[in-house]
Order: sequence, then structure tokens, then C-alpha cells
Amino acid sequence: MAATDMTEGSITRHLLQYSVPLVLGNVFQLTYHAVDSMIAGRFIGREALAAEGMAGPVMNLVILGISGICMGAGVLMSGFYGAKEYDNLKKEMSTAVLFGFFFSLAVIIVGIAATPMLLQALCVPEELLEMTSRYLRIIFLGAPFTYFYNALASALKSVGDSKTPLKFLMFSSLLNGLLDLVFIGLLGFGIVCSAVTTVVAEAVSAGLSVWYVYHRVPLLQLRRGEFKVDKGLLKTTLQYGSVTALQQSCQPVGKLLIQGAVNGLGLDVIAAFNAVGRVDDFACMPEQSISHGITTFVAQNRGAGKEDRTRRGFGRGLILEFGYWACICIVVLFLRKHIVGWFVTGEGAEKIVAQGSRYLALMALFYLYPAFTNGFQGFFRGMGMMKTTLLCTFIQTSLRVAASWILAPRLGIAGIAIACAIGWSAMLLVEVPFYFYKTRKK
Repeated sequence: MAATDMTEGSITRHLLQYSVPLVLGNVFQLTYHAVDSMIAGRFIGREALAAEGMAGPVMNLVILGISGICMGAGVLMSGFYGAKEYDNLKKEMSTAVLFGFFFSLAVIIVGIAATPMLLQALCVPEELLEMTSRYLRIIFLGAPFTYFYNALASALKSVGDSKTPLKFLMFSSLLNGLLDLVFIGLLGFGIVCSAVTTVVAEAVSAGLSVWYVYHRVPLLQLRRGEFKVDKGLLKTTLQYGSVTALQQSCQPVGKLLIQGAVNGLGLDVIAAFNAVGRVDDFACMPEQSISHGITTFVAQNRGAGKEDRTRRGFGRGLILEFGYWACICIVVLFLRKHIVGWFVTGEGAEKIVAQGSRYLALMALFYLYPAFTNGFQGFFRGMGMMKTTLLCTFIQTSLRVAASWILAPRLGIAGIAIACAIGWSAMLLVEVPFYFYKTRKK
């Protein structure tokens, strides 16, 4: 088993060995949706690209809500592993898995029933309503696979193994792309097939995770008599997980509301916003991966009672965040037109590329802000300060949404980029003083 005890040894090496696979894993996970968008835009049409873009925030809401619960459970498991409390680690995993089973079923039922209401709230154009509805309802069916993959990935990451989940995501993302190329690119199937291939890929990653745990990780294996819910741990899991899920869900809820502002700007802007939204995900998700590395490092060392080591690990994590931003800024700034061009061809492509390029010219610089906000969030999560992460995210999201509705009608898609910078700046103005207040108090 590739478990790693982060309470001893080189801080930088631990963070790099943990975070790099997470970065690669998230890139492959985002490839699911980026490949869908590229193939949909090129082989089905710009209507399909716009439809997937409008379904995207709802999908992210589900995914981030699920991963938020799993992340909260993962913080607890990291603490138990750092403190060498292996029985509690196993009990926490059992509690998280059983809760997730019923939670996933609820997501399917509520999600499918609420699809028309969600799309109406998004102000989806009438001509795209049916296509978007079909796509979204199929995506909801993949919720159980998404949950179980994230739950098992969180368990593996809590013991320092971030490489194995990466391998399964690599395989399933390649499978997703291959199925899209065959059934949509070659055989000409429509947007329903795009949703089905995504669900199939999610099922494969979940199945591989279950297989690996039961063949290679005895510490995490749950036998028939061990599938029990510990009431005390469930309460703590829900306290951590629900707050983390709310915090994780703030972003897609904000994106839903921002999508409403974009939808009034025309089909070309909608399609451009979907394309640059995928780029935003690729740019920001690795920053979140480094943040998760900080979380696991801080949680393990907090469990072991090594407070000075937690602070030094946080500082090294911020340096990694800055280094990543410098790289992604250069790539996006100089290749922005080519990147947007990958997502669309044919009628209206020139206008879409121009709109997206204007947006990315600003965002390439603004990606510095979430690099630091994610770093602070990772520290707060690792210290168990979930309410702080929720408050900071709520402030950022609220200001971002309000600024988007004010600036988008005046500045177009560039106004959305400026609104992002406003929200992230406000978030840092809360996080930085609070960090120094808490550490000095400690």
C-alpha cells in the first residue's frame, strides 16, 4: 500500500509527491467534460456546445457537493491516520460510505425531478431547453458512481496515496474520449450519447477504486460485519461534510447565477463562456489540488500534535501555488486564441474565439488570486475550521455574482472576468487577517 506518513520527513517533498498526482488527476477529470464540449461543438454543433455549457454549472453543483462531503470525511480520516487511530479511520470510512449510498439516491430522484425548474431558473433559451434537459437528466444518473469514487479516493488520499486515484482517472478519461470519438465523431450520435459516455467513465473509475481497496489496502477494507454507522462519527462527519459541501457548492451556485447574466448576451457569448469556463476549470483545479495537499498535510500533523510543522507546510504550499500560477499565466496569455479555437468550428467560430480570447487575456493574470485563496482554504480545512472556509467562499461568490450582473451588460464577457477578480480580492481581505489572528492567538 502506498500510504505516506506526512508527520515526518521533507515538507516540500511530501507536498509535491501528494499534490502533483492530484493536479494530474484533476486535469484528467476535467478532460471528461472538455472532450465532451470539443466533440459536441465540432461534430454536433454550437447548439450542443451551448447546451452542455448551461448544464455545466448544475453538474458542478452535484460534483462539488459530493466531493465536499467526501473532503470533510477525508479530513477526519487524515487526522485519525496521523494519530495512528486506525480503528476510528475504518469506522469513519464505513460511516461515509453508507451515508453516501442514500445521499446519491436522493440526488438522482431530486435532480431528475427538478431539471425543468433548474433550467427555467437559468433562463435557458427555448430552442435549447429540450437538448439541455435530456443531457442533464442522464448526468444525474451517474451520481452514485461519482460519490463512491470520491469517497474511496478521499480515503486513499487521507493515508497519503494520491497516485492510485490518478491512475483510475487517467484510464477512465481516456475511455471517455475514445467512446466520444467513436460514437459521436464517427457514428454521428447526438448529445445523449455524450452524457452516456461520461456516466460510463464515472462508473469505471468507481469500480476500479473498489477493486483496488479490496485487493491492496487492508487498512481500508470493510467486511460484512463492519458496515455500520457510528453515530458520533456521523454527527462529526455531517458537521464537517455539510459545511464543506456548502462551501464547495457556493462556486457552482454562483456560476449558475452568472450563467443567467450571460444567457441574455446571445448564443455566441453563451458558447464562448462555455469554452472559457473549461479553461478556467483547467487553470484553477490544479490550484485546488495543491490546496488539498495542504489540507492533508496540515490535518495529519495536527493529529500528531506538530503545530510548527503545520505552519511551515502551509508556507511551502503557498510557494507551490505561486509557482503554478506563473506557469499557467504564460500558457493562457500566449495561447488563448488557439485554446478557444479547439472548442468550436464552423458558423460563428470567429466571433466566439474573439470573445473568449478577450476574457482569457484578463483571467491569465487574475488566476493569481485563487492560487492564494485556495492555499488559505486548504490550511483552514486541515485545521478543522470548516465554517471559516464557508464564510470566505460565500463572500467571494456573492460579490462575484453581483458584480457580474452589473458589469456583463456593460462590458460583455470581460465584465465576468473583472467580477471574478473583485470576488477573489475580497476573499483574501478576509482570509489573510484571520489567519494571522488565529495563529497568534494559538
